Amino acid sequence: MINLHYVPTGNNLKIAIMLHETGLPYQLVKYSMLAGSHLTPEFRRINPNNKLPAIVDMDPADAKGPLSVFESGAILLYLAEKTSNLISSDFRKRLLTLQWLTWQVAGLGPMLGQATHFQRYAPEGQDYGRTRYNREALRHIDVMEYRLREADYLAEEFSIADIACFPWASGAAGLGISMDDHPAVSAWLERVKARPSVAAATAAIYDEDRKRFMAERVEMTPDEWSNMFGDRMYAAARVAPRAGN
Repeated sequence: MINLHYVPTGNNLKIAIMLHETGLPYQLVKYSMLAGSHLTPEFRRINPNNKLPAIVDMDPADAKGPLSVFESGAILLYLAEKTSNLISSDFRKRLLTLQWLTWQVAGLGPMLGQATHFQRYAPEGQDYGRTRYNREALRHIDVMEYRLREADYLAEEFSIADIACFPWASGAAGLGISMDDHPAVSAWLERVKARPSVAAATAAIYDEDRKRFMAERVEMTPDEWSNMFGDRMYAAARVAPRAGN
């Protein structure tokens, strides 16, 4: 049994898709970032970064009791290795998978995430941030277009690299990126979307709460802002001084 600690966002969808692809039994543990339920000491023992998603594997390979894994890229790799699924044993294809997985967690996700932040959350008039990250979002989709004109999937066959990129690339149009200009990405999105795991995972974790995250402009109360981007979020990361310091 895998416990998936989640909120209804794209990074969390990655893990739900992977769980459906592998057939691993799982249980959902839902959080509310707006309410700050991820900022507790209890959750920090699962994920020291206080972010979602995270998993707890109740039956890890070493049989030494429950094992926590955080960061979506690390979780995908962990589940792929646990099940010998969606990461090739072929030397070159495996390396391709790891490169595109790393590209997503280091580039595609952060750049589109920042573009989304400035569009939905930043105060009006933040033109530099919007321009900077919208251009980077477009550049990353251009990189995907280049690759997907060479192959049907990022690592030649469907893998955790495609799962990692799918939720972010599927939201690119919402940032004003023309998918007509990216036909290879559009065709790849349709191929991935057609997999039964995607529909099942989407139905499992996307709910009414997601509608608020997806609004063109998200209005928050001061407490919600503090939990998402402000003082309470930063306070949760602090540690007490060592004794004697």
